[in-house]
Formats: sequence, structure tokens, C-alpha cells
Amino acid sequence: MNTPLKLGIIGLDTSHVLVFSDTFNNPASKQALKGARVTVAWPGGSPDIESSISRVPGYTAELRDKFGVTIVDSPEAVAQACDAILLTSLDGRTHPGQFARIAPFGKPVFMDKPFAVSTADARQMFATAQKHGVRLFSSSSLRFTEALVKVVTPATKAQVVGADFCGAAAHEKTNPGLFWYGIHAVEMLYTTMGRGCRSVRCVSNANHDLATGVWADGRIGTVRGTRTGNYEMHGIVHFEKNSVPVNIQTQVKPFYASLTEAFLAFFQGGATPIDPEETIEIIRFIEAANESSAHGGKEVKL
Repeated sequence: MNTPLKLGIIGLDTSHVLVFSDTFNNPASKQALKGARVTVAWPGGSPDIESSISRVPGYTAELRDKFGVTIVDSPEAVAQACDAILLTSLDGRTHPGQFARIAPFGKPVFMDKPFAVSTADARQMFATAQKHGVRLFSSSSLRFTEALVKVVTPATKAQVVGADFCGAAAHEKTNPGLFWYGIHAVEMLYTTMGRGCRSVRCVSNANHDLATGVWADGRIGTVRGTRTGNYEMHGIVHFEKNSVPVNIQTQVKPFYASLTEAFLAFFQGGATPIDPEETIEIIRFIEAANESSAHGGKEVKL
């Protein structure tokens, strides 16, 4: 494109906003991308989440002073001043209200994880998007990591008979269970298995969550979340005759670089990377896992 897209950011309480701004506004960045520039942002922040509200002043100053981003006083002001929107607010509870405020402007939106913290909210946002003709998608960056997509390709996905993924899963009571950080491993599981989970069992203690999903065709997928200080992300994809490991740590290209390429292509008119119904099922999977955990690991139907 001859004229770079003007990107607006809503929610400056995550380090992702620094990564995205460096990618588009810093030509010297190792991951620099042409075609867009972050031009406007609204700080946001959730006062009842310390890791959210404590980051806002510093990240706001860095976007303004280092990356030349104009700071405005409302989500509406962001939507009015840009071509496409990154809704990056850390707290999934805030997404429905913030999206409702910007949807009437009709700009395409990438919404960072967690998309929502209930299935009802997830369905509501897609209904709002449809009402206003807004192109919308949400994803963890781990969906796009080359360590995964080189194993699960369009050709091999149909041959997957099961999968297991593990990763860090810090808890935050306002975005319970796997919503807060465990969603990364859940997203990798769905990238591999696709839609169709019918039931979930999840057992949890202070250090671990283990969610087991059974798909309608009999396949089984698991997610192990850990709070022991192990931040590595791993997986194993099972095919009929072999199993292939997925080790995010060995991937040279940062997974956020792959995510920015995906949403830039989307903003430039490319296809929506994820079926909305898959995003809704991911939220329901986590919701069901939390319900199961709260009831001692009983089976919960999706």
C-alpha cells in the first residue's frame, strides 16, 4: 500500500503495545513492518488489577515520547482518528463495553486475548460486529508461532488424532482460571484440533491446572497450565503413526512478529484468520474448564 494505515490502540496496560509500536513505528526494529503506523491511543486500565493499572503511566509515556503516538481521552476518539484498531486492554471484562463504544465507527478490529471471560460476552461482541459491519478477530500470538504452524499445516491438520499442550497459567481472580494466561495453551490446542469439543474435565491445585477435552469424533486434547515458575511453552501433536513435538523455545522468529503480520494482512483486506465460532468455542472451553475445576473435576458439557 502506498499510504500506511493509521493504527489506533485502546488499552495501554500490556507490554504488547510496546511490541506493536516498535514493529510499526521504529524502522530500525528487527521486526519492522511497513504498511502501517501506530498514530493514536487511549490509556484505559483496570483499577482492580494491579498488573494493569500500574503499567498504564509508563506505557503511555513511552508510546507518546518514544513512538510519537497521540494520546486521546476516549476509545471513540481513537476510532475516529484511525483506519484500524488494536483493542489490547489486558482485562477481558472490559472488552464488551469498549468494543460497543467503537463498533459504530465500522473500523476493523484485532482484539487481544482474552477475547472475553464468558461465552455470553463473546457472542454479544460478534453480534455487535455483525450489526455494524465490523471485521473482527481475536487470538493469542501463539496460534501463529512458526514452531506450531510448521507442524499443523492445512495438509496435516485433518490427520491430527490428538494433542497435548502446556504452558504458564498464572491466575487472576477477575479473569478466572485459564482465561488470564492459560489461554495461550488453549489457543494452540484449538489451532491443532479445530472446533468440535463436546466436554471438558479440569482438575486444579495451587500449582497446576489440567484440562482434558473430548471432541465429538472421539479425539482427546489436553492443556496443562503451571504456576511453578516454568514459563516454557510446549506441545505434542499426535498423528495416527507418529507424534511430533512443538517447542516454542526453539523458534527463532518471535511469535509476536507472526501475529503482527497476521493482523496487518487482515487490516489490509485479507481474510479473517479465525472463524468467529472457533473463538466462541475457545471461550466456552475455558469457561467449562473453570466450572469443572470448581466442582472437583466433574465432566462439563460444552
